[in-house]
Amino acid sequence: MRRILAIAAGLLLVAAPAHAGLSGLDASEYPQLQVTLVTERPTLRPPRLLENGVPVAGLDARNLARDKSVVLAVDISTSMRGEPLAHAVAAARGFVAAKPGRDRLAVVAIGPKAVFLSRFSSATIDADTALRTLGVSPEQGTALNDGVVLAAGELGREPSGGRVLILLTDGNELGSTTTVDGAIAAAQRAGATVYVIAIESAKFNPEPLRRLAGETGGAYHGAASPAAIAGAYSAVARDLRRTWRLSWLTTARPGEPVKLQAGTATLNDKLPGQRPTSAPAVGPSHAYTMPGGSLAIGIAVGFLVLLAFAAAASAGRGSWVRRRLAPHVEQRPAAGSRRRKERLAAGSPVLRLTERALGHLRLWRKAHQTLERADLPLRTAELFWICFGSGLFLALVAVVSGQPSVFALGAFGLGGSLPYGFVALRARRRLRAFDNQLPDLLLTLAASMKAGHSFKQGIQSVVEEGLPPASEELRRVLAEVGLGRPLEEALRDMAARIGSENLDFVVSAITIQGQVGGSLAGLFDMVAEAVRQRQQFARKIRGLTAMGRASAYVLAAIPFFLAAVLTILNGEYMASLWHSSAGHMLIAVGLTMMAIGSLLLKRIVSFKG
Repeated sequence: MRRILAIAAGLLLVAAPAHAGLSGLDASEYPQLQVTLVTERPTLRPPRLLENGVPVAGLDARNLARDKSVVLAVDISTSMRGEPLAHAVAAARGFVAAKPGRDRLAVVAIGPKAVFLSRFSSATIDADTALRTLGVSPEQGTALNDGVVLAAGELGREPSGGRVLILLTDGNELGSTTTVDGAIAAAQRAGATVYVIAIESAKFNPEPLRRLAGETGGAYHGAASPAAIAGAYSAVARDLRRTWRLSWLTTARPGEPVKLQAGTATLNDKLPGQRPTSAPAVGPSHAYTMPGGSLAIGIAVGFLVLLAFAAAASAGRGSWVRRRLAPHVEQRPAAGSRRRKERLAAGSPVLRLTERALGHLRLWRKAHQTLERADLPLRTAELFWICFGSGLFLALVAVVSGQPSVFALGAFGLGGSLPYGFVALRARRRLRAFDNQLPDLLLTLAASMKAGHSFKQGIQSVVEEGLPPASEELRRVLAEVGLGRPLEEALRDMAARIGSENLDFVVSAITIQGQVGGSLAGLFDMVAEAVRQRQQFARKIRGLTAMGRASAYVLAAIPFFLAAVLTILNGEYMASLWHSSAGHMLIAVGLTMMAIGSLLLKRIVSFKG
């Protein structure tokens, strides 16, 4: 029998809902309209909305009981002293304890001024602590309108679709700098639905609060006594289960009448006569309202315009004619390189200006040296703009996805460091490959000189028979010597360019031998043996410290692994860490301590010899 009743209840929830009423038409973001629908009973199925008899396009229906951001605004004026505030706090804490897991709560206290006592968090601990410590303000005044504006401003920055303000008060407005019209406009701009719980008395005027709730799609609940506040909060919870926030793109023009129908509920209204100045946003709307969002989008648009001009300038005249004639004329091997040079010529002025402005910096010279060691066909200015573009792209992704400005700044730094990290990794791999080739290279030179060849001829044999990167670097040395540069000077530049300590040792030995004389072949045999022993000793040290390095990697990875696993298994348990200011502070402190510990572990297991 119980199973049959449960199935029947489920069918009632999924069945076509009956609709009680439509209200709160908001055209502030025309052509996107918003309206609030209150059904006669809770339902799981989104409603169907008609505009002038035609189904609307792109309907976004959000039930306010499932996933929303809620601000609990509590009046703490002197008239709330004693029993009213005690009942208000108890009822609000009960509402917090019964909230759905995905709801985000914040608490605002309204006295002579409105202040946030806790910021938005899906964990209940912050809101519950703020309510438990709530006290009556010692000064006179109840800035209700300012409290609505303050809460609406924070709700407008929330990414969640459902935005709700629950305002509890026992008195009239007193001391706000904003009128009730301004409060209503702020709530409508934020897409917030306002529910009012009022402890009514003989001197209480409910009309402004009824208007505030009605024009934002909410409801007004009067409490005859402080003891009835808990029942009013329960009524708000029931209203939220029956309330849907609908948004869509309208086909009506400004000034035209609009008839909306959802089931049996209808709403006849008229759009504003003039189109609002705010244009529809391209992409997520919060990207335009969050701090730095508009600036980041403007920078992105400017960057794309510069790329378009560069592409147009590099296209060249007559390119269409050349493409049509290409199958009928002779193709030259150098055409590809010439087209590449023409393509880069459009950005040459920018690259030259960049090198002129930043070329004197030490970091710029280091980047140039890293590019040479990596043997990449890039100029330093080109690497700079690649890093800048990569950082800008990740920063824009962070801004558009709704992340704070600090995260966007961190994303810019991470994106800018990725291309340089790739170049540095390639340079280290090339240096390691050269060091591994160096003993065999020296033995080859020694054997060539023992066979009667000169030092220069020995280098030529290595170039012809060797493997890169050693053959490439020695070929460059021979080219410089062919242009009249002394051999020892070319070898010293090669050592500085590659950055190998073993090669520095070899070049120093060659220089001393040239000054004091002696058998160069025997010297190469001796130096090759010394370099090989150094490499073997370094490998032995790495083997002995392998366990320490593995321990360092494991210790650094464990916090990230545990955080990810706990978030997946119990997201609500970790929500206070991810979505509260105290949690953000703990994350920052933890990352700083981990960085310091990683540096210490690296120094312990590193060996310089």
